[in-house]
Amino acid sequence: MKKSNWKVYAFWIVLAEAVGALSGWLTRKGVKIYNATVEQPPLSPPSIVFPIVWGILFALMGIGAARIYLAPASDARSRSLLLFLVQLVFNFFWSIIFFNLQAFGFAFLWLIALWVLILLIILSFRKVDNPAAWLQIPYLLWVTFAAYLNFGVWLLNR
Repeated sequence: MKKSNWKVYAFWIVLAEAVGALSGWLTRKGVKIYNATVEQPPLSPPSIVFPIVWGILFALMGIGAARIYLAPASDARSRSLLLFLVQLVFNFFWSIIFFNLQAFGFAFLWLIALWVLILLIILSFRKVDNPAAWLQIPYLLWVTFAAYLNFGVWLLNR
């Protein structure tokens, strides 16, 4: 890694982690209410698992975005970075919709849109930098699991 590249990696990782941290901070009261009042589906992990997994996933997302940013300028690179930023916005608002508003059905639809955006990111990243695309696979898998949990919560708490 070039000496100056660490700043690019730091920027994208911090950006992704900051989105997650801000969303977590804004939903902390909603999460407490959720944990105390909402029936959860089978396979729901303990609450401590979520910040650990999301911390890792946001770091992987940031590393992938940095790799794309460092690639030679192209339409594919620009499209990939735009998709990345759009999915970050969707990721940010899902927690607010789910935990604070407890709009579980709408949150599920929002999460499906996020899942599609992640898939599009993987396909777009692959055209620019294959390792960056692979770094997003754990994110897609986790959001798939989150969709199962979200759908289960919606069904159990109508």
